[in-house]
Amino acid sequence: MLGPRTTARVFARVPARSFNTSYGAWIDGKDYMPASATTFDVEDPARRTHLASILDSDAATVDKAVESARASFASGVWSRMDVRDRAEILHESARALRKQVPTYAANESIQTGRAIREMNAQLGRLPEWLEYFAAVIRTHEGHCPPFKGSYVNYVKRVPLGVCAQITPWNHPMLIAIKKIAPALAAGNSIVVKPSELAPITVMEFAKLMSECGLPDGVFNVVPGMGPCGAHLSAHPDLDMVDLTGGTPTGRKVHAAAGANLTPVLSELGGKAPMVVFNDADLDEAVNGTVFGSFVATGQTCIAGTRLLVQEDVYEDFVAKYVAKVKSIKIGDPKDPTTQMGPVINQSQLDKIAEFCEVGKAEGGKILCGGKKVDTAGFDPELKDGYYWEPTVIGDCSPNMRVVREEVFGPVVVAYPFKDEADAIAKANDSEFGLAASVWTKNIKKAHRVADQLDVGIVWLNDHHRNDPSSPWGGMKDSGVGRENGLEALNDTLCDFAGQGG
Repeated sequence: MLGPRTTARVFARVPARSFNTSYGAWIDGKDYMPASATTFDVEDPARRTHLASILDSDAATVDKAVESARASFASGVWSRMDVRDRAEILHESARALRKQVPTYAANESIQTGRAIREMNAQLGRLPEWLEYFAAVIRTHEGHCPPFKGSYVNYVKRVPLGVCAQITPWNHPMLIAIKKIAPALAAGNSIVVKPSELAPITVMEFAKLMSECGLPDGVFNVVPGMGPCGAHLSAHPDLDMVDLTGGTPTGRKVHAAAGANLTPVLSELGGKAPMVVFNDADLDEAVNGTVFGSFVATGQTCIAGTRLLVQEDVYEDFVAKYVAKVKSIKIGDPKDPTTQMGPVINQSQLDKIAEFCEVGKAEGGKILCGGKKVDTAGFDPELKDGYYWEPTVIGDCSPNMRVVREEVFGPVVVAYPFKDEADAIAKANDSEFGLAASVWTKNIKKAHRVADQLDVGIVWLNDHHRNDPSSPWGGMKDSGVGRENGLEALNDTLCDFAGQGG
């Protein structure tokens, strides 16, 4: 539903943007702009206006960043720092970030188009990741396994070295901090390559951590287009690559890093099923599944994009679901009452339009949406924004392209299932295996079904929840390894064994 034109009074609650109009790389604790620099532009997807010019880091700049990270690691300034002091710098960074949440949220909103109400909620939790891993590293212990003979055999965990982190545009700060926090807590040095579509807040965060006492060279940032990421992932002087992105990109990164035997942690694509049984609280399920589908304008890897509903309540549930979707308020991301903003760019808008046409050609029925938003009732500044109506396609079947491929936008496909076995089979009928949700009042059924889903994350009567202590990652083509929790910390450490007589 299109809301009324917003007013200056509403926007007064949203901080003005606070970032530079030009950025280079961040290397060895300072801005770096080579003499012969190529730049690219970052735009506001709601207004299609220029926000900043960013350095497109070339191979030499990437090399310089990796060299800086390697030198800082070898010096021991961070890798051998007393773990209590390391933890305190992470805590100080968390305190500083918490004070800056309103500004960071506004900056995230303007560069991604995501509604400010969502960005405030998401970024408000980010300090928890720094605090969690600061606490975990202080209590992380080695062990003394048995060893034949009169020896003491001890094993301790030591940092890997230099970790490259390649992050996406849809959750710029959240996904970056999910990688940064455990890697730094473990004592590694890092080189972060943020998405060219939304690099600004990650660049600013590197400077903030420097101000909080992080030694120079420990946290480096190389913004850039595809070749920048390709050169970084293939760099021979890395000890780990950590990527969040699409599955095709993931395959390329795994192959490039594999040539150097560099381990890769990856969180890739998804096509999350939301399985609604006939004994669910249908009103609660409608609200929860609509949120799970269209939060972040559907541009998230765990978005609930496959709506599977038990056949005897299918028509009633989908009707309520569609009615709820039609009530979503689309508008200016800066307006706190806006529930959904634009998609990220023209390329994504074209991709979504193509998938909707494909869905119709395959026999699907557009139940709502399926076209660009009519922005006639918006502020004139927004008339050219990349707005797409939240879309539900019914009469779908599991073999359709729109069902099997990741759209990465506000498009949901709906189809029925017969019984529990059919629900599990249809939910698992996907090359992806990142996340799913199960909706039922029967707690035994909920756990029974969850246990049989080929995914890494399952929510029961909920969708799209996250916590620094809970492992996050997928199966099948959705990636390798886990973010969050002890698993993420351990992935950035390696075992060192020593024996003494």
